[in-house]
Parts: sequence; C-alpha cells; structure tokens
Amino acid sequence: MIRVMLAEDQAMVRGALSALLNLESDIEVLGSAADGEAAWRELQRLKPDVLVTDIEMPGLTGLELAQRIQRHELPMKVIIVTTFARPGFLRRALDAGVSGYLLKDAPAENLAEALRMVHRGGRAIDPQLALEAWSEADPLNDRERQVLRLAGEGQSASDIATQLNLSHGTVRNYLSEAIGKLGATNRIEAYRLARQKGWL
Repeated sequence: MIRVMLAEDQAMVRGALSALLNLESDIEVLGSAADGEAAWRELQRLKPDVLVTDIEMPGLTGLELAQRIQRHELPMKVIIVTTFARPGFLRRALDAGVSGYLLKDAPAENLAEALRMVHRGGRAIDPQLALEAWSEADPLNDRERQVLRLAGEGQSASDIATQLNLSHGTVRNYLSEAIGKLGATNRIEAYRLARQKGWL
C-alpha cells in the first residue's frame, strides 16, 4: 500500500482528492490537513510514504513544507498539486527535493499514476512546465523573497523587521536588492513581477 497524506486548504478539493485516491486499491489516505503547520504536525505523527500538497496554504506554503521535510531528512516523498503553472515554482520545488509537480487541471488519473511512480523512486513532473522551468533563473535569495512577500501583503518595513527579527535598515536593504534584481520601480511592482514568475 502507498500511504498518503493530503495538505490542501480548500475543503472541497481536499475531500475530492481523498475520495479519488481511496478508490485505488493500492493507495490509502491516512489523513489530511488544511494548513501548512497542521500538515507538519500530522505528517510527523502519521509518517506517510507520500505527502500530496498544494503550494498556497495558510501557515506554511507547500514549498516551505517540502523544504522542512528535506531539512529534517524525513523519509517521505512530496508531490505538489497546484493551479500555479509557473516555472519559478517548479524550480524551487525541485530544489526542495519535491518528486512530483502536477497541475490541478490535469486528468484525475494522473495523480494516482504519479503517486505510484514517485513511490517507486521516480519523478512525476508536468512536461511542458519542466521545459519552461530552465528558461529563466530566479534572481532572489530566500530572505529577499520572504521580505518581498510580506511587503506585497501590505506590511510596512517596521512590521517586517519585527516579524523576521531583523533591523529596519536590513529590511530596507533586502527590499531595494529585490527591486533592483527584478528591474522594478517599487516594492509593489517587484512583488507583482515575482509572483507572475512564480518566484514568491
């Protein structure tokens, strides 16, 4: 049996994925979580073979969850199922050790096949996205990305400094670096550009 856990913030999608996978004779859904932090706690408790996660979730994103799994060297595979057909997301997912990256508009049977392939040690990546992923490198480092994401959500430099335990000047430096690297004129334009490319 392939033991699976789901992390997806939309209840209807989570339920549909669970029902779909439970129809397969060789796949068992052990549990699910609606946000990244809950998923992190559950996967340590349930110890699934494969985590199927969305990217955008409250708490931790699917990418941050994958990075944490990689950092703690947990013996499980990760498949991302998302609406984001952005090469930047795929590159960051692969860097985080993700074994599968599927789009939500792919045929439903693709997920079960991807689970089997990943469980056997292979990779399941949307082929068109895989080609595009190597066309343009992400210029941002992790800290610039973090600061830019918070700025794009409307937080002030002071709020970001407090939240990330940085000085106000350091936050401003990260923001100006990110704006410069992206060739943007301000933080909002930089945020929008980085989101479009899948770098946030």
